Amino acid sequence: MRIAIAGGTGTVGRHTVEAVRAAGHDAVVLSRSRGVDLVTGEGLDYALAGTDAVIDVASIETLKAGAAIEFFTAATGNLAAAAADAGAGHLVLLSIVGIDRIPYDYYAGKIAQEKVVEASRVPWTILRATQFHEFAAQMFTRAKMGPLHLAPKARTQPVAALEVGARLAVLAAAQPQGRVRDLAGPREEELADMVRAYARREGYRGWVPAINVPGPQMAGMRAGLALPGPDAELGRQSFAEWLAAE
Repeated sequence: MRIAIAGGTGTVGRHTVEAVRAAGHDAVVLSRSRGVDLVTGEGLDYALAGTDAVIDVASIETLKAGAAIEFFTAATGNLAAAAADAGAGHLVLLSIVGIDRIPYDYYAGKIAQEKVVEASRVPWTILRATQFHEFAAQMFTRAKMGPLHLAPKARTQPVAALEVGARLAVLAAAQPQGRVRDLAGPREEELADMVRAYARREGYRGWVPAINVPGPQMAGMRAGLALPGPDAELGRQSFAEWLAAE
């Protein structure tokens, strides 16, 4: 099969590309560095020629609902339209567990993106996954007060990005299934503990206080709204195992 991966150079995208190739398929990486702009649609028709399936793991860094909605609507809309024109038989989207339960601006963009896929002319599959293990590193870098690193309190069940990529590759090679079972890590973790463990692994020896960070995302996560349901598919690698392997 010829499978295109939008966002194929990102955290989960690169693992998806590796999994697609390991399964013996032809992986086409869609990225600006390779002449493809999802937002404008530039280069999409040429890149998707002869494609059997398309995987969308593209993302944007923003904290504003308007920007997130605009990006995901345009990017995934262009991708879905080009995939349909190319005769692709399957569009696979990676989404996030809990986006319909937490009123967070970025999640509003993901909800809009799911609606674009559901309305697509291409048969589709949507996989929602929990936060990746890399979420701890992101929080360590971003949650700061001056020189002080903070450890946000939150309930999470992180999953290995490698396992998410592998699951997406399997889904893309199969028949469209609509919304499939959520994918999560093997067990629940406390985000503050993850951030502190990451800090120690990086050699940081300063105080990392655990705090309740304001805002709807962290409030929702503290309430357990980003956790998977009982029917979720569980990955195998724990956060501690991922941290030791990095």
